[in-house]
Amino acid sequence: MKRPITQESSGRLLTGGSPSEMAERATWRDFWTLTKPGINASNLMAAFTGFWLAGYDSFNMALLLATLLGTALVIAGGCTVNNFIDRDIDPLMARTQNRPVAAGRIRPPTALWMGILLGLAGVTVLLALVNPLSALLAAIGFFVYVFVYTAWTKRTTVWNTVVGSVSGAVPPMIGWVAVEGTLDLPAWMLFLFMFVWQPPHFFALAMMKVEDYRAAGVPMLPVVKGFAETRRQMLFFVALMLPVSIFLFGTGVVSWLYLTMALVLGGAWIYLAVAGWSSEDDEGWARKMFLYSLLYLTLMQVAMFIDPVLFG
Repeated sequence: MKRPITQESSGRLLTGGSPSEMAERATWRDFWTLTKPGINASNLMAAFTGFWLAGYDSFNMALLLATLLGTALVIAGGCTVNNFIDRDIDPLMARTQNRPVAAGRIRPPTALWMGILLGLAGVTVLLALVNPLSALLAAIGFFVYVFVYTAWTKRTTVWNTVVGSVSGAVPPMIGWVAVEGTLDLPAWMLFLFMFVWQPPHFFALAMMKVEDYRAAGVPMLPVVKGFAETRRQMLFFVALMLPVSIFLFGTGVVSWLYLTMALVLGGAWIYLAVAGWSSEDDEGWARKMFLYSLLYLTLMQVAMFIDPVLFG
């Protein structure tokens, strides 16, 4: 595995200044970028989905805002600590080398403490304004993302993406628990839905960025096992997505509109995954799979929003 360079040396290489000089160049936008707002927004949408399915008929706006605020702070904290931990490998990848810590604009200790404080603030908000179970779930998601995924499995095993999917599947459970206060069957089905969705989504991204991961020595599936095995794994999870999406229908919280969308969109995703076996353009096919996974998730969540209102 390629030996990563240190944060200090990468900062000088990229900006030509000392660490203290580079840290002075940080802007509010750099601190905002540390929290990975794009990832945060998608996770908040998942949290809202869980909240909506549990309480659309007795909607509590104050509770929703407290739930989203606490969840957003915990996710922001985890993403910020992720920047701190990955400061040695981020400079080696084109898509991450300009991150504020990797580029030297924000000092590593600053990012670490910022992430810890954001995470603690989020858990506190959920504990004080929502309920203890939502706070516990958020803390578990933070722990899995920071310690189990980022600090451990991301650098040691091709199963890193699957392990990381655990933390990404927690937000809809937080939303459900915020309303119900208990981990009912629909909450677990939402968890399973988000868990199974993530591997084919991120495997596609890994295929598109395979040279970046190879340069950084990150053992992503296409780096270690190659594209053929990655396509097989993607097909497995995409095929699994179809029955998993139907499980939510079986709980009774959604009805026929959702089921129709699940069958049509899931079938189309399977077709696209199978088409990858005959494609000679691996990167082009991976990009189609990546974009379709985003479309699939968006439309399925829209169905979750609309279906209970029309048929609930």
